[in-house]
Amino acid sequence: MNEDLGPEDRRRAWWILAVNTFAFTVCFAAWMMNGVLVTYLVENGIHRWDPAEMGWLIGIPVLTGSIFRLPLGLATDKWGGRIVYGWLLVLSAVPMYLTAYCNTYWQFCLAGLGFGFTGTGFAIGIAYTSVWFPKHLQGTALGIFGAGNAGAALTTLGAPHVLNWLTSHGQNLDAWRQLPKLYAILLFATGIVFFLTTTTRIAPGNERKTMAERLAPLKVARVWRFGLYYFFVFGGFVGLAQWLVPYYVGAYGMSVAMAGALAACNSLPSGVIRALGGWMSDVWGARRVMYWVFGASLVCCFLLMVPQMEIYAPGGAVMARFGGKVTGVGPTEIVVEGAKSGTVRYPLKPREGDLLSVRQHQAGVLVLPKTTMWQEPVVEVGQQVPKKQLLARGVTHIFFQANVWIFTGLSLLLGAVMGIGKAAVYKHIPDYFPRDVGVVGGIVGVLGGLGGFICPVIFGYLLRATGLWTTCWMFFFVLVAVCLVWMHLVIRKMMHAEVPKLMRQIEHEQEVAVVS
Repeated sequence: MNEDLGPEDRRRAWWILAVNTFAFTVCFAAWMMNGVLVTYLVENGIHRWDPAEMGWLIGIPVLTGSIFRLPLGLATDKWGGRIVYGWLLVLSAVPMYLTAYCNTYWQFCLAGLGFGFTGTGFAIGIAYTSVWFPKHLQGTALGIFGAGNAGAALTTLGAPHVLNWLTSHGQNLDAWRQLPKLYAILLFATGIVFFLTTTTRIAPGNERKTMAERLAPLKVARVWRFGLYYFFVFGGFVGLAQWLVPYYVGAYGMSVAMAGALAACNSLPSGVIRALGGWMSDVWGARRVMYWVFGASLVCCFLLMVPQMEIYAPGGAVMARFGGKVTGVGPTEIVVEGAKSGTVRYPLKPREGDLLSVRQHQAGVLVLPKTTMWQEPVVEVGQQVPKKQLLARGVTHIFFQANVWIFTGLSLLLGAVMGIGKAAVYKHIPDYFPRDVGVVGGIVGVLGGLGGFICPVIFGYLLRATGLWTTCWMFFFVLVAVCLVWMHLVIRKMMHAEVPKLMRQIEHEQEVAVVS
């Protein structure tokens, strides 16, 4: 969209943005359906899939939506978003509808591959939106469009309640088959609306580009770096949007409906706040925003890594100061008689009840770890003990509840940070590649989408290998650290190339500060 367009074209641009955003919301809600549906089927005993199999079923739709983002982004650059997006919505409704008739694991896999095409809507919408807005508004416009990620929250929050309603709260479990049919109807109806109310618009010169010219930006390392960022901020968001439902069910014993509601605390702000992230990137710059995104993500992941745990560890022990014969052993002291030392009494710390009551265990309101310590005799009356012999071993009991509400609050904060990061990453694309938004946005979207596919699979295998639900946060912590270090090194290199004198001065001042 050029600066000199009249009021009518400007109104049309904002209308296109509104329809694009709605279509993306519908696509994203459909794309995330398996996260709720698969969990529901397993929890109700309809199918018996282990965590790794669940991870694959949850991730397969994300795989399709990731791989085909690049070709559909290219198609949007060539033919425009109206045609590509409209047909995507209509055709994706077919495999979504057929999901209702799946009975085996492989049938669910094939159906997921089909309706997973809804995930390509992001690459199409990014390219279609960007051609309607000038550069200084593209961060805001793309951020608003990206708020369609909230479709994930609509599914995680609403789908469990719809399933309960359809199945009469578990009385008619086979009625789950109506859920994919409802999604299919919504996709088809949105596609018809899209065809009837939007206008084709293509960036000047894009229709004449050869395939080699269209793919040329893929040789630039910057594209792949943006893709790694997006692997975390978007792929991580998609993975959590689906994984947090079984996480809450498995780690905290919640119902699917309650798990969906709490999982939405992560995905809803991540989608909605993306518009704010676009505005922040326009005002303060995407680089500065990304520093804050990665820094805050590291802190959140570090705090979330600590699992719910109950540990019995060695504590402070009691050793004999003198050799002699044990003449008394009780819960509060041990008595040793020595030829030279006489009678020596060693006080013990007895065990004073349980660390937690059953009520405290069930309440789930503990914030800080609780600890207690006691000492247990390991000698008997009449036993001869030398100097420094162990008389009583210490036992330390530690319990950390990983409070579910603090967990949810940190998850919400991380989701919001991811939402801001998604907008900041895509703010870079029209700045560096104004005529290749479709292809660059497509490959960045592919890598981000692959993150959404790979993450649940990795989470499933990590859980199966360690038995710890919190291994997903450990994985994210390492990933974010790599992104932050890579970004910082590249920015320092760019600064050295563009303003070497200023960088030398800054480094000298840092060295002086360290020495002083």
